[in-house]
Amino acid sequence: MARDSAVLPLAEFREWFAERHRTERAEVTRIPFADLDGWSFAPGSGNLVHRSGRFFSVEGLRVSTRSDPAASWSQPIINQSEIGILGILAKEIDGVVHFLMQAKMEPGNVNSVQLSPTVQATHSNYVGVHRGAGVPYLEYFTRPRPGGVLVDVLQSEHGSWFWCKRNRNMVVEVTEDVEVRDGFCWLTIGQLQELLRVDNLVNMDSRTVLACVPFDGTVLGGDERDDFCGALRRSVVGGGAALHTTSGLLSWFTAARSTKLVDRWCINLEQVTHWKRSRDEIAHEEGKYFTVAAVAVSGAGREVGSWSQPLFVPVGQGVVAFVVKRIHGVLHVLVHARMEGGLPDMVELAATLQCAPESYEGVPAERRPRFMEYVLNADPSRIRFEAMLSEEGGRFMGAVIRYLVIEAEDDFPVDVPEDYAWVTVGQLSGLLRHSYYINVQARTLVACLQGLWGGER
Repeated sequence: MARDSAVLPLAEFREWFAERHRTERAEVTRIPFADLDGWSFAPGSGNLVHRSGRFFSVEGLRVSTRSDPAASWSQPIINQSEIGILGILAKEIDGVVHFLMQAKMEPGNVNSVQLSPTVQATHSNYVGVHRGAGVPYLEYFTRPRPGGVLVDVLQSEHGSWFWCKRNRNMVVEVTEDVEVRDGFCWLTIGQLQELLRVDNLVNMDSRTVLACVPFDGTVLGGDERDDFCGALRRSVVGGGAALHTTSGLLSWFTAARSTKLVDRWCINLEQVTHWKRSRDEIAHEEGKYFTVAAVAVSGAGREVGSWSQPLFVPVGQGVVAFVVKRIHGVLHVLVHARMEGGLPDMVELAATLQCAPESYEGVPAERRPRFMEYVLNADPSRIRFEAMLSEEGGRFMGAVIRYLVIEAEDDFPVDVPEDYAWVTVGQLSGLLRHSYYINVQARTLVACLQGLWGGER
């Protein structure tokens, strides 16, 4: 948990990272679909596919809600069946665990270069379908040493934009010396937690792996403190102080998954309704949600120097927030059993609020997400964490979300709607050792909560 390190102090890291921005930046330009190299709309289906048959495709998704036919819809969706590796190399240096991180350019990042895991690669990348350079350090994750694996769990990605997408989240410890290649650096977990407070610096793939790292709450200390941090630390330790037992929580979650009367299936892109394709984009007829666009990338410090590809471009800025509350002196997080059409198991635990408020302009109050007004109108004095953080820059363009942790007032109700539940941070961390319980946006907030254990800033 060391907040700084002699290996690379944060002051020097900022200089190092600024230099990476200067050397790794790439030019990303919107282009017509016809100018895509290697991509085309397949005859018959209209799906946007790569000539290799690999990487990913843009297809259609139809979701039908049996209890409310009016709530059914169809949309474009990314189908990427390959399981990628998001892996961080760990090594104890001078008695402190350090993680090997990479300054990596992604075409969809708002600022081009962000801090990524040691390895961030799809199967197509690391078997060389792009005919580019190999993936550094890959062998540590495909052939880890016995006893060196600290984290290894499949987790989903964005269920609104991906069809059943999964990545292998890994942390592998090494004991031998490791050559630090150009563009990589060693940082402590505490340093990474400090950097999570900086807008658009730590990328989504790093955040999801950090969230899966198990922490021993007994080393945190300070449980006697009667403040937010003390309540948070007691929330990490868990035990009998939780409002719900873990078995009761799992039963509630299983019931939520079992009672969602929803059917979903992939369809051809040309069968998607209420979406229109032009020479430059595929967009919803109401101008909401997102568009599908094409970009050309050049000058990138990547395995391949230039390429073109489709990207999803969100309409409006998203907001993802945990509402937290001290219950019997223990901090509890309000989570939502949320259905998303592309999730492997349809329902995962999400943040209290996850939405793009702009998409609900003009929508009656009863059809807006619960707690949206509460979060958007929160007293700034109740905000314990706030940062603008980017989503996956390899598939989404300019997707930046305002992430928040808001401590509720004492009179905020403990009784909540049936698809919501109060859980401790320790219970969330336990669930993250397993697959498909907590969605990718909520995992970001778990990683951000970890950074608050050392005190508010």
